[in-house]
Amino acid sequence: MRPEDEDVPWYQKAVIYQIAVALFRDSIGNGIGDLRGVTEKLDHVKDLGASAVWLQPFYRTPYLDGGYDVIDHVEVSDRFGTMDDFEDLMARAKELGLEVILDLVVQHTSVAHPWFRAACRDRESRFRDFYIWTDEPHETIVEPIFPSVEDSVWAWSEEAGQYYRHTFYRHEPDLNVANPEVRDEIRKIMEFWLERGAAGFRVDAAPYIVAEAGRADGHDDGFWFLEEMRSTVQRFRPDGVLMAEADVEPQQYADYFADGDRVTTLLNFWLNNYLFLALARNDAEPLRAALEAEPLPPESCNYAVWLRNHDELDLERLTPAEREETMAIFAPQPTMRAFGRGIRRRLAPMLGDPRQRRLAAFLLCSLPGSPIILYGDEIGMGDQPELPDRAAVRPPMQWSQGQNAGFSEAHAIQLVHPVITKGPFGYTQVNVEDELRDPDSLLCTMHTLLNVRREHGPLLATAARPVAVPQRHVFAVSYADERSTLLLLANLDRRGTTVTLPPELQREWDQLVVDQPYEDSAKGEELELHGYGYRWLRSE
Repeated sequence: MRPEDEDVPWYQKAVIYQIAVALFRDSIGNGIGDLRGVTEKLDHVKDLGASAVWLQPFYRTPYLDGGYDVIDHVEVSDRFGTMDDFEDLMARAKELGLEVILDLVVQHTSVAHPWFRAACRDRESRFRDFYIWTDEPHETIVEPIFPSVEDSVWAWSEEAGQYYRHTFYRHEPDLNVANPEVRDEIRKIMEFWLERGAAGFRVDAAPYIVAEAGRADGHDDGFWFLEEMRSTVQRFRPDGVLMAEADVEPQQYADYFADGDRVTTLLNFWLNNYLFLALARNDAEPLRAALEAEPLPPESCNYAVWLRNHDELDLERLTPAEREETMAIFAPQPTMRAFGRGIRRRLAPMLGDPRQRRLAAFLLCSLPGSPIILYGDEIGMGDQPELPDRAAVRPPMQWSQGQNAGFSEAHAIQLVHPVITKGPFGYTQVNVEDELRDPDSLLCTMHTLLNVRREHGPLLATAARPVAVPQRHVFAVSYADERSTLLLLANLDRRGTTVTLPPELQREWDQLVVDQPYEDSAKGEELELHGYGYRWLRSE
């Protein structure tokens, strides 16, 4: 049966806009984006067609890892503003009908966190057991996340007289989630932000948190802790979201969802990887096969899908051969690659043809799950390969042709990251103001796609059905209930084609969105598709 709009949880029909606070908008001219700057630009997010924002960390931090190195989880970093600024942001978001999802970063802390400093000073401190220690480095199932940067998960603390474990950077010691006191602190952190209106959380590094919980109580391999976290959310917000960052095989997805009482939403790395393999091959088969292979989430749960995020494009779900094939197309130079597994490029430079960028946006709106748009991808921002590691994909937002792309009035040397000034992705060529005036721009295309998607949110929350067509380079998917059917067609090849529909879909269609006009009347056995073309069709 067709779910009525009010019966579908908001996160199942959400369009999520991802904001790096430090890089979005500087409101005071010190070169660093801040919460007030985000508030000033929330109208842009709403007008784009988003219904929620995901705020990356704005907590107290030395900012050695983009804010994911936290000193205090319940304090706004003064580099980003004040608690009053956060409350103003929440009030404006509510006025605009935008939900606000926060990053929950509790797999590790900064070495400057008071807990870790106390742990180092005194072996008898209660905080010593907040972290994981050893007298001698030893083999562990945990491996360095950044193998080209860290050659071990163990680092020596002279003050503590022991080695501490760090899955990520050595300045980010792992929290001992097996310790009930740590889990209690995590609960308090969640309660603090839920009391202040957060719609829920994106759980950073969820598999590592679960694994540590399993050391305390091995039943369900530690996944029981996700149930506790979900219960915390629901006590404040029955329809609150718990979105897990879990780059795992789809056979493990059921562990994260359970019967719908663990996470509400799972970031779908599996589908993301095979989408890029399909784009690299100009062949829809990898995407269709991946969609068929993934399990359906429970009725109250869903996936989140995206094109690019704030990290490298991690391709670990592909086979080594598939990974190398995808990298050869999208990261042909060694400097474009990261950690032996991913690509440190933004979407637009990878997809050189503007038609293919629009096609990718259409595919994002076609896939089952809540689409996430990384700030700047709606205008086709570029990257900065001359910057180290993941900083390459984190340029400041480009609002206009004005000073520093309209991001900040500070002197260029004060900027948290340099703006892109040269080439086809420089801010004089790519910015919000100019694209708003161009009806053929990527921004206007995204606006159209996202608003049509939001209009059909309840139907798109039903199960996606991959449609088999003879043309391998055409991706076709349908969504249907007893009242209507949506059919989405995308040509992954640069050459035009004619797609042959199966008999059950040979009917007269209404056209909702097309890449450009088509001469056929959208009915019958065959439909035309331009090179990198797409059609979003509906029949009642």
